[in-house]
Amino acid sequence: MTKFTSLIALLLALPASADTGVPSRLKDVVTLRGVPSEPLIGYGLVVGLNKTGDKRQTIFSTQSLANMLQRFGVSVEPSEIKIENVAAVLVTAELGAFSQVGARLDVTASSIGDARSLQGGTLLATPLRKQDGSIAAVAQGPLSIGGFGASGGGSSVSVNHLTVGRVPAGGLVQLARQTAIPALDQIAFALRDPDFISARRVADAINTELGADAATVEDAGTVNVVVPPSSRSQIATFIARLEPLPVLIDQIARVAINERTGTVVMGGDVRIGPAAVAHGNLSVRIATQLQVSQPLPYTQGQTTVVPQTQVDVAETHAQLVELTTGTTLADVVKALNALGATPRDIIAIMQALKAAGALRAEIVIL
Repeated sequence: MTKFTSLIALLLALPASADTGVPSRLKDVVTLRGVPSEPLIGYGLVVGLNKTGDKRQTIFSTQSLANMLQRFGVSVEPSEIKIENVAAVLVTAELGAFSQVGARLDVTASSIGDARSLQGGTLLATPLRKQDGSIAAVAQGPLSIGGFGASGGGSSVSVNHLTVGRVPAGGLVQLARQTAIPALDQIAFALRDPDFISARRVADAINTELGADAATVEDAGTVNVVVPPSSRSQIATFIARLEPLPVLIDQIARVAINERTGTVVMGGDVRIGPAAVAHGNLSVRIATQLQVSQPLPYTQGQTTVVPQTQVDVAETHAQLVELTTGTTLADVVKALNALGATPRDIIAIMQALKAAGALRAEIVIL
């Protein structure tokens, strides 16, 4: 059994909250409307790579490195720098609604040059700016790319996507946000996953705590709450009173796909309509052997290298599996495992089932 199959088997063993009635806390399913998060972006350098960084064709990497060295008192011409161990990256993060000075952010670094891999690299201090250009945070730290690569003798192998990495808690907030909540007679909660059933259940939970008609559903993503007169001057305390309330959330059937890492996670509510899945592979192998042609003595001939090329084409027999109406996630996993499908194959099969109208779930591409 592969690690992927074991992971799917573990997910099958976990009960779904919608089916078992296990409630979530209100704070886990809603946010306060009107106080949004802000995207941050910055340009930086990743150093410490094992000759997998940008090449000389990426001019801005050498210029950036020369400018950084200049600030440290080292004067060097960009044309004299080899940047095999350096890669230019764009760094992105999200500044939370109530993040203050000293808070930590997760950041993502993405190569913008021709680096082959960011494996083992360290992100140098990178200012992260808001849309108005002001610096809100500074990011720095070792990258985690969730894969690996190796090369030697002209051959290479890689697992997962190697030119995008994350630095957990690598961003340090530098700018205080003015997020004090004024006195209000009404607030609104925005559902993280808009759904009419979930919104109704959120309103019912709040009404149970505060009394009838305290909360009303505005739409699938918004629940309005009337603040009692005694709490209008202490909105933060009032929200803290509501956050622990248990709420039963109706979950949407989803299939999450990460094509960079080959990861597929299917929710327990996924259903498959009538469909037939065929799986087969066409492989082409070209092998070239160099043979030496040695002339006979005293013939004044020249030694030459004669390539001998062999081309083989093989196509495995396609296997057909029928999926009937109401097929569950467990049946889908068993059928795909019977086909010998890899995670990459399952991604393609899921997308094809969705296009055919047989997949009763939403596909989310990460």
